[in-house]
Amino acid sequence: MLMPKKTKYRKIRKGKVRGISKARKIVFGDYALIAVESGWLTARQIESARVTMGRRLKKVGELFLRVFPDKPVTKKPAETRMGKGKGNPEFWVCVVKRGKVLFEVKDLDKQTAKNVLCSASYKIPMKTRFITKKEQIDSEITL
Repeated sequence: MLMPKKTKYRKIRKGKVRGISKARKIVFGDYALIAVESGWLTARQIESARVTMGRRLKKVGELFLRVFPDKPVTKKPAETRMGKGKGNPEFWVCVVKRGKVLFEVKDLDKQTAKNVLCSASYKIPMKTRFITKKEQIDSEITL
């Protein structure tokens, strides 16, 4: 499971997920999956998508994860009275803004890449879109 080795603070506030991401460019691969809407991606969801894409790749091509869960989410135990402070960290999430590149693949033909990334999109709780590096260069992505 993905999680940071060390953090400055044990507990972090929820915050708001607004605006457009700065990580909108395809950097490592030829094809990518981008988020069309904002939200949280848990470490389990990222791992599930990674395993699915790994199975579909079958030792051909290369996969790049562009997301990492670095925000702890706390929960109070069940049947606990109100008050007595914030709960303990239970799981880790990655904050995803609109337009963020989630996964990239390289050294594949377009149809295979689309199948691989589409299989990952079923594991993600937000709307996503398949894009190519060429499409991205030709026109700025509209969200």
